[in-house]
Amino acid sequence: MRVEIWSDIACPWCYVGKARFEKALEAFPHRDQVEVVHRSFELDPGRAKGDVQPVLAMLSKKYGMSEAQAQAGEENLGAQAAAEGLDYRTRDRDHGNTFDMHRLLHFAKEHGRQDELIQILYRANFAEERSVFAEGDERLVELAVEAGLDADAARKVLADPAAYADEVRADEREAAQLGANGVPFFVLDRAYGVSGAQPAEVFTQALTQAWGDRSPLKLIDDGGAEACGPDGCAVPQQG
Repeated sequence: MRVEIWSDIACPWCYVGKARFEKALEAFPHRDQVEVVHRSFELDPGRAKGDVQPVLAMLSKKYGMSEAQAQAGEENLGAQAAAEGLDYRTRDRDHGNTFDMHRLLHFAKEHGRQDELIQILYRANFAEERSVFAEGDERLVELAVEAGLDADAARKVLADPAAYADEVRADEREAAQLGANGVPFFVLDRAYGVSGAQPAEVFTQALTQAWGDRSPLKLIDDGGAEACGPDGCAVPQQG
């Protein structure tokens, strides 16, 4: 079974939702047969690469709230994250464009390190003092290396704006086609969708239902057609 997760590094509920999903997956009896793929979704695609601002200022402007209200929201998120065993800095974080991170995640997917990198990016953005936005490409290269990727190769990807750009845009178009207008958004075997950072119990139910509803292959075969197998290919006989 395949589970696709549309998310953004700047999304705190994606950070929390990933932990809740993984809690459910860890207890799922068929977890070794579940493939997890991370898909790209930008919450702020129009933001310029160098446009970095404090999270509280961004929230205040975007949602028309006071900074005190924004701070209260951050404190609530911090408590939700802590309940999942996650570190979360409720003050002095910043916000910026995540497009390069998504490009790097597609690069990591090709090398089998996508899940490692996304978790490292989440931790760096939500739990560490150093910014993933303000320090430039070298900060992302450091994190890519921590995930097991080659520094020079990661640096080359980041230096080329076209590298993996089409893959990111394709993910975003697909999210729109599936009706996802927010993240996290989980799609199980292209049959079930789970929106938001649901409790682990909801993910357990979704995994169980999606697994149970998989249709076994129905074979249409009269036994008379030629085919190739481990012992070779059938040789047509002249009648």
